[in-house]
Amino acid sequence: MAIEGLKITRHGGPSKGEYRAHVPGSRSFGRLTWFEQNGARVADHTIVPPEIGGRGVAGALVQALIADARDQGFGIVPQCSYVEAQFRRHPDWADLRA
Repeated sequence: MAIEGLKITRHGGPSKGEYRAHVPGSRSFGRLTWFEQNGARVADHTIVPPEIGGRGVAGALVQALIADARDQGFGIVPQCSYVEAQFRRHPDWADLRA
């Protein structure tokens, strides 16, 4: 389920960063953190607080990472179990696995 008005922002620099999902009407936000290793982004944590959980926030964060990988040409190491599960669900992302 997509959240209307969900906004994804990007924070950090070339060696580490995070994606944040801002849910309208909530002060809480979801996060997907990453660090750079050998030219790839290692997705190490996806965190969604319970008060905004169950609405597709984590999925939207992973979709933003995938879109950036396609656009910017980097590979992804899915260290986080949620990101790994999404890679298994989307065999069309196999070319992005570093």
